[in-house]
Amino acid sequence: MNASMMKNRVQLLGHLGQAPEIKNLEKGNKLAKMSIATSERYKNAQGEMVSETQWHNVICWGKTAETAEKFLSKGSEVMVEGKLIHRDYLDKEGVKKYITEVEVYNILLLDKKNDSANG
Repeated sequence: MNASMMKNRVQLLGHLGQAPEIKNLEKGNKLAKMSIATSERYKNAQGEMVSETQWHNVICWGKTAETAEKFLSKGSEVMVEGKLIHRDYLDKEGVKKYITEVEVYNILLLDKKNDSANG
C-alpha cells in the first residue's frame, strides 16, 4: 500500500442494514450503496452494560460493487476498507445537504455461508 492511501484510510467491521442498492451506470460501470452498522459495548458510570450502534454510509464502484451485489444481503457481516468522502448536494427544496461516506476499495465477507467468496 502506498503512502497516499494511508493518509485517508477507514476500516469498519459490522453488519449491513439492508441489501446493497445497485445502480448500473453508463459504459457498464456499477455503483453499490449500503449502510453498515458498527456496535460497541461498554460499562457506563453506573456499571451497566451499554450497547451503542453507529451507522455508516458506504459506496463501492466497479468490481467491488459487483462483489457487493453478488455476495451481500441484509445482515451480512463484513469488514470494509476505504477512504472518507465528504460531499454536498441540493435537495428538492434547494437546501444544501452534506453527507459523509466511505468509498470502499476492499470488502472481506465474514459470513460463514460466504467463506468461498473470500479470496
